Amino acid sequence: MAIVVAKIGTVLSAKTLALERFLSSPSSSSSTRGLGLRVVACRSSPSPSTETGISRAQRSMVEAFDPEIPLPEAITPPSSWYTDPSFLALEFDRVFFRGWQAGWTYGLDGTLLKATRITGIKNFKKDEFGLIPLAVATWGPFVLIRFDRHPVPHQNCCIKTVENDWLGSASNILSTNGIDSSLKHVCRREYTIQCNWKVFCDNYLDGGYHVPYAHGDLASGLNLDSYSTLIFEKVSIQRCEGGPTDKDGFDRLGSKALYAFVYPNFMINRYGPWMDTNLVVPVTTTKCQVIFDYFLDVSLVDDKVFMERSLEESERVQMEDIVLCEGVQRGLESPAYCSGRYAPTVEMAMHHFHCRLHECLGNI
Repeated sequence: MAIVVAKIGTVLSAKTLALERFLSSPSSSSSTRGLGLRVVACRSSPSPSTETGISRAQRSMVEAFDPEIPLPEAITPPSSWYTDPSFLALEFDRVFFRGWQAGWTYGLDGTLLKATRITGIKNFKKDEFGLIPLAVATWGPFVLIRFDRHPVPHQNCCIKTVENDWLGSASNILSTNGIDSSLKHVCRREYTIQCNWKVFCDNYLDGGYHVPYAHGDLASGLNLDSYSTLIFEKVSIQRCEGGPTDKDGFDRLGSKALYAFVYPNFMINRYGPWMDTNLVVPVTTTKCQVIFDYFLDVSLVDDKVFMERSLEESERVQMEDIVLCEGVQRGLESPAYCSGRYAPTVEMAMHHFHCRLHECLGNI
């Protein structure tokens, strides 16, 4: 069997990536099943392309945010971070990198088997265009691939190495809170949102600030007074205890909820019998795609009523967030707005995200 590289999207990081195990939906054809790969960027060093430097305008935008100012006094990044196309180009260089966009076919060993539409090309040696060997490892339900000029041999990719590179000291709290491979993938939902990719991340990272105002039904199932945030090297974790169950006994959220953000664009949400993952993919300066994958405790997979009601409630939350994020983007594009302030008791994770971005974008 060959691997066909049709298009690997714009979310690959320069060093460490997590690739979710592809689990196609029941409607997927057997010819495509198993060939899809979901990419989760987790940057830890500048990409080689940073050697070209950045423009004066880009540098000015990066330096407009000061990560050294304490959170209670800090100013949020300027609106240009969310609206300027050249800033997104810098993010693709420093935070992500662009993948192949070709119809070439490779064997499982990385050998190039077929190169399409190259009639007339001179001095082309197929053996010189195979895939570059990469170190592969797993952590819980995720498959991880390390992009490096000098990849670590597979046998050296131990679990501890993977944990340290991808999750840092947050790995223990995630592994002991149900982020594992025991759950069954049940569906995937994709949303195209008219906002910068960071707007979606900011909304996720506001410490539950918007929940009681934008998500009334969700708020009723959570004890928001228990909301807390933990900050790690590349990960932030928001936790909240569950609230009372519905009168009919329906309980999607369980006794506690955990929301983990893995820099720069991956979220892991564990609540009750559910886990869902969110991958935020930049499309343009003012558009992103968010890919949700839902996993459920195997004991409930056959309970279609519970599963459908749970997914309906989750869909309602996503629609509410889309309205909110698109409204924020319109506000960011207003000439009357430049920067704002943080709510210091709840928006620690958002500030951490902005500081990580600044570190990557300003690391020359």
